[in-house]
Amino acid sequence: MATAKKTARSIEVRAPVVVKHSIACEHVARANDPNRNSVMCHITQQWEGGGRPEYWDHACEDLVRCDRILRKLIPQFGPVYLIACGDPFVALARSIISQQISVNTTEAIWGRLIAACPLIAPSCIMTLGQSRLLECGLSKRKSEYILDLAQNFTSGVLHIAAWPLMDDETVIGELTRIRGIGCWTAEMFLIFNLMRPNVLPLDDFGLIRAISLNYFSGEPVTRSEAREVAANWEPWRTVATWYMWRSLEPPKD
Repeated sequence: MATAKKTARSIEVRAPVVVKHSIACEHVARANDPNRNSVMCHITQQWEGGGRPEYWDHACEDLVRCDRILRKLIPQFGPVYLIACGDPFVALARSIISQQISVNTTEAIWGRLIAACPLIAPSCIMTLGQSRLLECGLSKRKSEYILDLAQNFTSGVLHIAAWPLMDDETVIGELTRIRGIGCWTAEMFLIFNLMRPNVLPLDDFGLIRAISLNYFSGEPVTRSEAREVAANWEPWRTVATWYMWRSLEPPKD
């Protein structure tokens, strides 16, 4: 099997122009685990309240210097970058709803939920109740997950205000105590909500597939091999992962 080659040769990179785009997450359920999906990312409208990561340009420069694949890949996508996915409750609720269903089905359910509850907030969801959530198209289990999420947000058991100050593992540990949230969902929250720079979601099918295609000529890749490739991305594994997802997009006409 081919192995990832590393090079120390550095090149000068022009920092991308500031153009505010954002990432929409297309969730494709992973078999037998509702909490481990794959993310395909594409450009869409800007999320309200989003901001450019202050580390982005520096991370791209470092990755282009130290990784032969990203040296070619990053310039292909021009001045785009990750934008935060807004409110923590909304981000987690939408992630739960999207588990094991198609993007179109997710959008339909989310649209009905917004129609029934225009302000997606914990107190409003609890007032809405399970019967109305079922009417919106949620399964019985997912309606329980969403209500449990809302209860956790309102009870004070979560340290929401402290999440930006906590380390990644502590946030993951707190989130995965909530029903319906597994490690993958928590890692997506770190990437798309808290904008953490060094997250490596090895349970993500999209990331593993992209590493296979870009570094191993499409041959199957183990988690260990993927982790070895990603060691070259430290401390910017989020940024490298984002470009791996982008590499799976169909070419534009």
